[in-house]
Amino acid sequence: MRLTVIGTGYVGLVHAACMADMGHMVLGIDLDADRIESLARGRTPFYEPGLGELLHRTIESGHLRFTTSLAEAARFARTHFVCVGTPQRPDSNAADLRFVDAVMDDLAPYLRDLGGWCLVVGKSTVPVGTAVRLEERLGKVAPQAEIAWNPEFLREGFAVQDTLRPERLVAGVVSPRGEATLRGVYAPMLRVGIPFISTDLSTAELVKLAANSFLATKISFINAMAELCDATGADVMTLAEAVGRDSRIGHAFLQPGLGFGGSCLPKDIRALVARAEELGLGDSVAFLQQVDEINTRQRRRAIALAKQLVGGSFSGRNVAVLGAAFKPGSDDVRDSPALAVAAGIYCQGARVRVHDPRAVDRARAVFPGLQFALDVPKSCEDADVVLHLTAWPEYGEIDPARLAAVVRRPVILDARHNLDAARWRSSGWTFRAFGRPWLGGPPPLDFDARSVHRIHDVNEHDQSMFSSHGGLPQ
Repeated sequence: MRLTVIGTGYVGLVHAACMADMGHMVLGIDLDADRIESLARGRTPFYEPGLGELLHRTIESGHLRFTTSLAEAARFARTHFVCVGTPQRPDSNAADLRFVDAVMDDLAPYLRDLGGWCLVVGKSTVPVGTAVRLEERLGKVAPQAEIAWNPEFLREGFAVQDTLRPERLVAGVVSPRGEATLRGVYAPMLRVGIPFISTDLSTAELVKLAANSFLATKISFINAMAELCDATGADVMTLAEAVGRDSRIGHAFLQPGLGFGGSCLPKDIRALVARAEELGLGDSVAFLQQVDEINTRQRRRAIALAKQLVGGSFSGRNVAVLGAAFKPGSDDVRDSPALAVAAGIYCQGARVRVHDPRAVDRARAVFPGLQFALDVPKSCEDADVVLHLTAWPEYGEIDPARLAAVVRRPVILDARHNLDAARWRSSGWTFRAFGRPWLGGPPPLDFDARSVHRIHDVNEHDQSMFSSHGGLPQ
């Protein structure tokens, strides 16, 4: 089939390359001429495992090419995927739909002039009711064009895998022809038994937001339990293991730590709350506001515990931060908990040096005041405390005995629960982690669980960084 993908950000580029790899003829469209030129040469604008190789292969095969022209896109295919960003609005928690609206408005005249039936498929994450509104908007100019909604469920770091072998395909359609077209697009997946869920437009929109809200709730729940463990001496890791053994709950996303970030979960739960409030149903999802607050509080708790570990003040202290990306396997620093903590500590007077295997350049662009290092020992030189904030696998391979030789004080906060506490402690390190203050022994003499909860002295400037939603396009 011939397909277009409008928007070559994270979702769009992965979708375009994967559809081309499945054998479709795909045209990618973006208004950024520099980006299109770079993509045509096989250069990816962000890091995603496997995407670079996929891009080169599909370009060389002739199945994928790029343009800035919507007119060319309308002529090229009858099925158009819209993959532009829907970030959080700067003035509210609602989703900013300007880019989706602009694509529909700009594409519609070309579809009208060409005539004939065509399908415009939204993949962007939007508030429920958007597709119906866009259907009416598009129909006024190009009545032969049909809308469908096909949300994506990508995990950064696994996006290629999630696109080629998804757990399910959800299609919101308004006609049998629209459904048949999408079944044709995904025919190779359907042949291997991947479930195809056909539904209405509103349900398809809501599925993505509901899924992300549920995942965010699990993360905040276990972090709330970690707070109780800090106050009582219980072990959150054992708690999570025991609770996760319940088949109704499971272990997925029941990992205590610094909380969630990135371009999806934070803004999606806020957008869902905002839309519910518009519908007069704010009380129904009010718990998501608490989910968001617990998540943001984890960042303040990390700063409070780090401050305690350096003696109560960051002034004149050296802080090493391991991790800047919001998650391993990505160079994305949008709403990164790690970067928010690093910046918050810097604003309280510490010298902060950050290491990340992939995200240093993007992190430096967001917070140029921080120092950055290209290797772990350099980032930890003369550190008074080391903060493990992004769970890159290579951090689990660090030799704590060797690292102890370069720091000023062998003290580490494992905010991701991915390090071997016994190994670090046997190498002479003071080791701390949320929900595990005792680590199997008596409380350390310098630990005051209550002080970790006294986090309200963070000033407004620091607080603004904990829920940043700027960054890269979708």
